[in-house]
Amino acid sequence: MRIIGGDYRRRLLPVLDQPGLRPTPDRVRETLFNWLGQALYGQRVLDLFAGTGALGIEALSRGAAAVTFVERTPAVASLIGDNLATLGTLKGHVVTQEAQAFLAQPGDPMALVFLDPPFHQGLAAPCCAQLEAGGWLADDAMIYLETEHTLTPEVPANWQLHRETRAGESVARLYRRGPA
Repeated sequence: MRIIGGDYRRRLLPVLDQPGLRPTPDRVRETLFNWLGQALYGQRVLDLFAGTGALGIEALSRGAAAVTFVERTPAVASLIGDNLATLGTLKGHVVTQEAQAFLAQPGDPMALVFLDPPFHQGLAAPCCAQLEAGGWLADDAMIYLETEHTLTPEVPANWQLHRETRAGESVARLYRRGPA
């Protein structure tokens, strides 16, 4: 995995060969972070279904104040921690837990959430609802949602679609949270 921008630009980090692990492609990450611009500088970020941690690490590289990575697979979560240590950052915190169980806890409002659940498992809609209902989102939070292209996700009514792009079998959408 290659970091494409910011303080860690051009750094290469290892990725486990794990079934179902699909790193967000460089082109999609570049598009997403162009959409975000400087909006994440100094902000708190939540990377659900973190997988390789590419999105959260990219956010740290580009000035996020802190990123919480949630990954259920212990070996994958451990590698995220190792990669954060390799980069020498203390701004990332890795939680080894199912995303829905994590979201069932009381939340701290985040400015940006990366939500990239495994495809074809029906996890997008319930996680979106939990983010909204559980106090996980700042008033004007941005939510990045990546799903299979065949899914039109159900999101809370106060989320406004800001940008959208398709890459291969996935669709990336960036939402802005509005008043409930």
